[in-house]
Amino acid sequence: MELSISSRLLNTSSAAAATALLKSKPRVHNRHTSIPLLPLKHPFSPLTLKQMSNNSQSTLSCSSLPQNNTPPAPSSPSTASGRIGEVKRVTKETNVWVKINLDGTGVANSSTSIPFLDHMLDQLASHGLFDVHVKATGDIHIDDHHTNEDVALALGTALLQSLGDRKGINRFGDFSAPLDEALIHVSLDLSGRPHLSYDLNIPTARVGTYDTQLVEHFFQSLVNTSGMTLHISLLEKIRII
Repeated sequence: MELSISSRLLNTSSAAAATALLKSKPRVHNRHTSIPLLPLKHPFSPLTLKQMSNNSQSTLSCSSLPQNNTPPAPSSPSTASGRIGEVKRVTKETNVWVKINLDGTGVANSSTSIPFLDHMLDQLASHGLFDVHVKATGDIHIDDHHTNEDVALALGTALLQSLGDRKGINRFGDFSAPLDEALIHVSLDLSGRPHLSYDLNIPTARVGTYDTQLVEHFFQSLVNTSGMTLHISLLEKIRII
């Protein structure tokens, strides 16, 4: 037996209550008691009642509500969090985690156990106004080479991730930085083609405990994984007194 009834009658009723309602016989009175039906503004979904076998149980099946009665879908999650890249790189010598946000505010938190490298990574964040988080452990009891290299490789990969398809970005950058007696010029292109042109002559073998021979290797590793064309040149030599 199939009947269609208004969904308003089933506001809080169970299936058993609906069955009892449908089985009951209406009493006929002499007095006219019919209630005029008002036209519905929106059609309601049909409700089908099917009689089960020997027991008196019933099963209710209801089709989905019409499309125009469906509440609006929730808005998509906000993308205001920024363009983020996150990389974890683990080798026999190092364990490196890097996360950057190109749309950040210059927040820096670097811990590589190489103090000068931490300092320079913090400078990337503060001058570039993007967030840089780096955690790294490595075989620095031997030397800084592996940690220096793997941090740069992970940083380049995180940059590659955060750039996405690169649509709409300003690919080219050109800047000269005067630092007292030193003048450095950098040009770059986020081209997707890795290339490094490095023309620096650092007059000291170490800055603190950091081996300055590792500077070029850091930038070479960075461009290899980020797909960056990078030119670094020294316009004014540093004088050591």
